[in-house]
Parts: sequence; C-alpha cells; structure tokens
Amino acid sequence: MIVVLVALEVERQEVRRRLHQLTTEKHPAGTHFDVGSVPGGSTRVALALTDRGNPAAGVIAERAINRYQPSAVLFVGIAGGLRDWLALGDVVVATKVYGYQSGRSEETGFRAYPQAWPLAHEIDQVARHLAMDERWAGETPQPRVHFEPIAAGETVVNGRTVPEAVRLHETFADAVAVEMESAGVAHAGHVNRAVPTATIRGISDHAAGAKDRTDAEGWQPVAAANAAMFALALAARLDPGDDDRPRPEPGGTTTATTSGKNSPIIGPGGTIAGGVTVSYGRGEPR
Repeated sequence: MIVVLVALEVERQEVRRRLHQLTTEKHPAGTHFDVGSVPGGSTRVALALTDRGNPAAGVIAERAINRYQPSAVLFVGIAGGLRDWLALGDVVVATKVYGYQSGRSEETGFRAYPQAWPLAHEIDQVARHLAMDERWAGETPQPRVHFEPIAAGETVVNGRTVPEAVRLHETFADAVAVEMESAGVAHAGHVNRAVPTATIRGISDHAAGAKDRTDAEGWQPVAAANAAMFALALAARLDPGDDDRPRPEPGGTTTATTSGKNSPIIGPGGTIAGGVTVSYGRGEPR
C-alpha cells in the first residue's frame, strides 16, 4: 500500500482519475480516503486531501500512516519554481525538504533554525531510474524531472524580493521550489518509525509575481497532472502489490510440519491451538 496525499482539489482530481476500482473509506475522525489501484498492476493507493499548510498535512499524514501502515507516503502536487531554468510543467522530486520558516526574529534580523528531511535512499534510487525510463508518462509528452531540494513554509511566495524569498535565497540557497505542506508530511513520517516519505511537485508558476497569470493560463492542472503521473509510476515500483507475493496455487494446499510440545495444532473448522505468533508487515492494514 502507498499513501498519496494532496493539498488542493485540482491535485486530488489528477491523481484520482488515474486510479482504478475506486472505493471510499472513512476514518473514524471523518477523513475520507479514496482507495484504488494503479492501472496495469495491483499496487494499492490510499489518497487523501489534507488542505493547505504543513500542520494540516502532518495531521492527515499521521492518520494515514496509522491506518494503512504504508510502504511509503508520497506528497503530490504543485509548487512555485525558484529557478529560471525550471519550465512550467516540470516535475521536481525533493532530494531534501526544508522547513524554512522556523527561526527567531530579533532586532538585528531573522535567525533561521534550519530543519531538513532528506529523501530516503531507496526511494531516491527507484525514482531516478524511473525518470530515465522514457515510458513512465505513457503516450503523454514526457516532462523533465529534476532531483533537487524543496522548501516548505506557511506562506504562498509570489515575488523574488518578498521577505520569504530573500530568506530562501540567503539561508536555503539550494532549494529550487517552494510550497506549503511537505515539511509536515516529512516530519510525520520521521516520527512514525521512519516511514519513507517523498515529495513530488509539478511547477505551476515561478514564484515571481505572475502566479495569477499562470493560474489563469491553466498551468495548475498541467503541473498537477505531471506530478500525479510520475508519482503513480513511482508507487507501482515501490510497492508492486500482491502480484509479486508468494501464494498457494488455486485449489492447492499448504502443509506445515512442526514438532515439540508447544507446536500449533490445527483442529476442526480451522481452529489453531498452541504457540502461534501473527505479525503484520508494513503495507497490510490492521
């Protein structure tokens, strides 16, 4: 099972329409998860909308991790680009997520308290090999994929000289894009026995004062679609689903041989007596 989280409705629609056999599951606290399969395989995905901001994303990520025990959590959506070489529609996979607004404000200026969560090595390796595969986008023109740091704060950055942009340039100079949720998701994964998380963002504007224009031109759904395509292709490689798991042949039997006075005994109706331990691996709901 892979959990996919998004913050905006346009992002959810682009992921949701690419999933098959959708059902809806409701968390006891009210959160709705769309659960479906990645086309062409048996990878299961649980999709939820977090709303904007790192705190909201962190809460829903925690809820999703506890419910589904996923192999990985992917945060998917749009971001503002901080580099002129990023084209609208490009995909950025975050090699590192910065929580860039944490710090201390003094009369002499702002002193940053940097926070960072690196991309898990295994996801990084799988994602880089996927990006080299010319077929990951299907028949759709394949956008460029970049592996670079991303910064996450609580502010929409729409200008290169606004305080947040200046702070990013001075303290987090290697960040190439900015958004508002990935720090919360990364922290939720970190405190849940290091569940791997990854951020995949499509560039919908250049965070340079023209966001209203690019939004009106329709770049949000384009960027969200590109991020969704890459994320689901990555999900299929990270967790291939039940098809790759050993299973008995249809109609066959499974035989277990044991010895000792505490050995389990299978009685009438399938009842089991004896010392039996059942463990649940990550990826199996419990």
